[in-house]
Amino acid sequence: MKKLILSAAILLGGLSMQAGNTVLTTTTVNTINYQDDYKEVDAVPAAIKKSLDEAYPGVKLDKAYVNSKKEYKIEVTVRGEKSIVYTDAAGTILKK
Repeated sequence: MKKLILSAAILLGGLSMQAGNTVLTTTTVNTINYQDDYKEVDAVPAAIKKSLDEAYPGVKLDKAYVNSKKEYKIEVTVRGEKSIVYTDAAGTILKK
């Protein structure tokens, strides 16, 4: 009788080892492409150039873009570091 109970316990223990839960992990990445309505322009108003020269001595304008609200997005290089500055048509630097 002891052998029968021992055999059943070993058999059930062995079966429970093989019946493990499988965990599936999936990763979903959502990418959102935000396109602003800025269009590239070749020249910016003199007020913007003057404002940038006063705010950032030694600034170099790389590219300029304008939107329908006449707000300018300007890619600049200051002391070797590139950054983006937003201004209005009068040269006032905007916080964005």
